[in-house]
Amino acid sequence: MANVDIIGITRMAVGGSAFQSTNHQEKNMKIIVIGATGTIGRAVSEQLAASHEVIRVGHSGGQYQVDIADPASVEALFGKIGPVDAVVVTAGNLHFAPLAEFDAEKMNVGLQHKLMGQVNVALAAQRHLNDGGSITLTSGIVSAEPIRYGVNATVVNSAVDGFVQAAAIELPRGLRINSVSPSVLVESMDNYGPYFQGFEPVPASRVTQAYVRSVAGLQTGKVYQVW
Repeated sequence: MANVDIIGITRMAVGGSAFQSTNHQEKNMKIIVIGATGTIGRAVSEQLAASHEVIRVGHSGGQYQVDIADPASVEALFGKIGPVDAVVVTAGNLHFAPLAEFDAEKMNVGLQHKLMGQVNVALAAQRHLNDGGSITLTSGIVSAEPIRYGVNATVVNSAVDGFVQAAAIELPRGLRINSVSPSVLVESMDNYGPYFQGFEPVPASRVTQAYVRSVAGLQTGKVYQVW
């Protein structure tokens, strides 16, 4: 969608009283999308790029590369790119297995990557975002609807949403943080369908709108559920 360039002040009478409405040009933002080579990340990047400058970041692809599980790698990424207006994370590994097969190493797959990886990004981003900037993380439906073999996903996704809600009340300079909690994607049913029997899949195009709302809106501490 093209930027809207409408500048003016309109006086309108409503119920016998008047108020002023100020229209302004939509701001063109500089946005980092981490996980931009994945299904959701690609869709989010394409949607945001219609109106903003999008910097696509992946683990091994994209314009820049980062290991979100490594705080030093995350800091180096922000050092290369410089100040931005928004950061979106759609990356994070999880381990699916029966509970009886889990040990600390397997549980740490999700804890160190999808959870702490996103936390690493958020902690670094607060120092590199412009005033009023935003952070958008990714959780998932199993935070509220556990599935068989999904204990790692439930623990991690619940923690991501909890981090967002707690961090929102402390971020300075008008910074905002939200998470998007999607159901299983239509595009991912071939790989994940057996884990999500009875769940209604959602298309990536619908999930993308929640990320756009988080970046372009005013809410903070919100979990955008796309179920």
